[in-house]
Amino acid sequence: MTLADTALSRLRSAFSGEIVAPGDPGYHRARRVWSAMFDRRPALVVRPVAAADVAAAIRFSREHDLVVAVRCGGHSISGHSTCDEGLVIDLSAMRGVSVDPEARLARVNAGAHLVELDRAAQAYGLVCPSGTVGHTGIAGLTLGGGVGRLQRLFGLTLDNLVAVELVAADGRHVRASADENPELFWALRGAGANFGVVTAFEFRLHPFGPTLTRGIRIYRPADAVAVWRAFHELLRVAPRQMGLNFVIGRALPGDDYPAEVQGGPIVIVAFNHTGSEADAAAVLEPLTATAEPVVASGGTLPYLDIQSMYDGDSEAATRYYSLGGFANDLQPATIAGLVDHAADAVGESGFSATGQGGAMADMEEDATAFTGRRAWLRVTAENLWTDPAEDDASIAWCRRAMAIAEPDTVVGRYVNEVFEDGTDPGTIYGVEKARRLAAVKRAWDPDNVFRVNHNIDPRAAPSAADGSPPG
Repeated sequence: MTLADTALSRLRSAFSGEIVAPGDPGYHRARRVWSAMFDRRPALVVRPVAAADVAAAIRFSREHDLVVAVRCGGHSISGHSTCDEGLVIDLSAMRGVSVDPEARLARVNAGAHLVELDRAAQAYGLVCPSGTVGHTGIAGLTLGGGVGRLQRLFGLTLDNLVAVELVAADGRHVRASADENPELFWALRGAGANFGVVTAFEFRLHPFGPTLTRGIRIYRPADAVAVWRAFHELLRVAPRQMGLNFVIGRALPGDDYPAEVQGGPIVIVAFNHTGSEADAAAVLEPLTATAEPVVASGGTLPYLDIQSMYDGDSEAATRYYSLGGFANDLQPATIAGLVDHAADAVGESGFSATGQGGAMADMEEDATAFTGRRAWLRVTAENLWTDPAEDDASIAWCRRAMAIAEPDTVVGRYVNEVFEDGTDPGTIYGVEKARRLAAVKRAWDPDNVFRVNHNIDPRAAPSAADGSPPG
């Protein structure tokens, strides 16, 4: 759509940041997001520099009936960082992190990326647990959950959230914390994209670093079930300092794999430990005694180096799909079925079971909107590719992988790994939490202004939760 010059002039007069419209220099760069699967053309991209700009953009969108998409790092796998013929609020001009080392708190502006928080905190020997790709936006990661390398030791990113500042659908600037608007704060931690535009976060920090020990063990497909049993038993007794990940994939031809597994299915156990290599080896002893790996590698590196290790592999213009859930165990038949399925893998596809427990499970399940923290595993089928002609096959592979694992799953899905729009919130949060979220949505966004997300419909059945904003 085309907006009248007079309308744009009024917005520009109330807006301190940059406004990019179709035909402007830089429009095509401004509309681009991380996933190449979403080639959309918004009517406007606005880059606020303050909360007042965000409020002006929201008012403008409502006056002109424009759908609103909010972008930080632009990593939304479901394309929610952009839209067609609507208004994109691009927070990239609102960067910056400040750390109070005495209080062990960080204030993070909403446009910041993970790498900024990592570096600012590590400068004082501190850390906030976050994701695994440095150019991910802190906002989207946190509001959906925030899984990463340190989740068993320090919990999810949102578990370390102390407070947020946001602009609501009616343009008000509000603060949410355990003491201020607590029901909104509950909802923001797991379904946060639904309730407003967060402009700043306050995080709790922990002493940590500067190094992390990591490594991988690659096993033959014939050992898959035995390795899985050892992995699962190890997860239940491993110290919180150990992070564990079990992957079934394919040793792609042309990559650096031993000849005996080249081109076929493989099983990978990846780990990280906050102690030394000797500490990690001692924890891994039960796994080491189970089967001989065809590849074993690892070492101790600066945490900041590990956090940015995969940034190049996850550059923009990549095609990506994932489908996941939570589980407590995977049956032998499931493991065997996934190994067989890996033989037909396309692109960089794989199925992973990431160990949970530890600090994640310290918090009660109903303490936040995020659902799944008490499960032992987060299971995910994902694929990364570049050729649009491979879209159907790549997506179909992931769907089939999760169909194999689905009988072992429990209630809940990690919303940041949900691809399809229209997914029932009850399958993501559970039925009771979905009802509670709908009550918060009615209180804070009854007109569903913020609907470019995995949407909580304010028209859903009411619950007993009181999510009303202050009068």
